[in-house]
Amino acid sequence: MKRGMHIVVLAKVVPDPEGPPSSFEVDPAGRRVVARGIPPVINPFDENALEAAIRIKERARGTITLLSLGRNLSRAVILKAVASGADASVLVEDDSLDQALLDSRATAALLAAALRSLEPFDLLLCGRQASDSNAGVVGLGVARILGLPAVTFAQRVEVENGKVVVERVLSEGYEVVECSLPALVTVSGEVGDLRYPSLQAIRAAKELPQRVMKPQELGIDLPSPWVETVSLEPPRRERRCRLVEADSPAEAGEKLALLLREEKVL
Repeated sequence: MKRGMHIVVLAKVVPDPEGPPSSFEVDPAGRRVVARGIPPVINPFDENALEAAIRIKERARGTITLLSLGRNLSRAVILKAVASGADASVLVEDDSLDQALLDSRATAALLAAALRSLEPFDLLLCGRQASDSNAGVVGLGVARILGLPAVTFAQRVEVENGKVVVERVLSEGYEVVECSLPALVTVSGEVGDLRYPSLQAIRAAKELPQRVMKPQELGIDLPSPWVETVSLEPPRRERRCRLVEADSPAEAGEKLALLLREEKVL
């Protein structure tokens, strides 16, 4: 009996990027940025990826698994995402998985190991980048480790005749790329926002399968980081005030223009 399509969506839990900038503090000793009082959310581009997966599922049938990784992952955030249209969730969770300290290489290695336990899968979808780091390399790292073809910046994803057809966002239009399955596709915001789940769907999602794994269960040794944060300091802001004195508005404007030119503003 032929099985349905299995889509896995990689979803990172991040501080809400819509939070006020004043809520983000730089911790020089810990070499990290701390979000104060900002609720966690699914990375917006990963939500776009989940919406793309749901649309494929509606047309081609199959199942969607949500895969996330981190420390103290919010169950409410995961539940809301699953209720939107996923069928199960898998969490790789441990106190050691502080996403502020994990670099993209280690994250990709952990996700790839977790994905091996979810095989067979046909399509991996993830956001084009995470809102907290904006690195945009984890998805491609996962594809590299698993030996899968990867297509980036998708604004539309279709599955036709056993292949994935992707419209890629370009600076002046788009291009269409087709590749065989299994494959990984990074999704851009042009796909559209994730649909909001109903209260009934959220209640039903509580009964859906959820698997929690420790990194020790994945059977890999974390690779050494490629990126090390040596120091982290808040930006310095300096303010100076100079008064332009003149006998007329025209003279004031001329002096102001000269002053701005001296300061290399103009």
